[in-house]
Amino acid sequence: MREASGATISVRERIGKWLKFSALPPVGAALLRGIRGTMRLETRGQEPLDTLYRQGGHIILAFWHAQQLMIPFGYRGTGSHVLISQHGDGEIIARIIGRFGHDAVRGSSTRGGSDALRALIRLGRSGRDVVVTPDGPKGPRQVVKPGVVQLAKATGLPIVPLAFACSKKNSSRAGIASWSRIRSREGCFSTASRSGCRARRMSRPWKRRARHSNPR
Repeated sequence: MREASGATISVRERIGKWLKFSALPPVGAALLRGIRGTMRLETRGQEPLDTLYRQGGHIILAFWHAQQLMIPFGYRGTGSHVLISQHGDGEIIARIIGRFGHDAVRGSSTRGGSDALRALIRLGRSGRDVVVTPDGPKGPRQVVKPGVVQLAKATGLPIVPLAFACSKKNSSRAGIASWSRIRSREGCFSTASRSGCRARRMSRPWKRRARHSNPR
């Protein structure tokens, strides 16, 4: 009975791992693309970034941890290395972003952080974009940790904040009353490069109509 029970648990574990690491990532990527399809996206502040790319430059892309869902659709480069936690759920995220052309560097402030930072420095110096969430999964929320500043100093790459927000908007806005229940989502990305290296709290001036102000 014990051997049978052990075999049963082993089979269940294998099925669970297959569902998490093989079945879930393609479903997650398809779900993100489906959400993207319901939105009308607008990008603001991308002109300096596009100029940098045309000149052969590379960046450190930074965005808040809570906004990572739609970030693959705001990235304007050709491929990057993304810092992702070594937690088990991080492997799922790594496999999902791989379907959008991104590679993962595993580590966080609590586990494997120093090795991950060294790996990102090597990648940045070799001419690759690197991507980080400066507040990390454990927070404090929207407070910059020093790792992104150290990365910028070591690589010489500019830090480019990327923010995303969305809101619902009436499909008809002709200045008259309407009983229409049809609504569409409106999303907006905002980017701007920063060359300074001071770590400080970033502001959160979000408003309901998808207005953006670059994190400072």
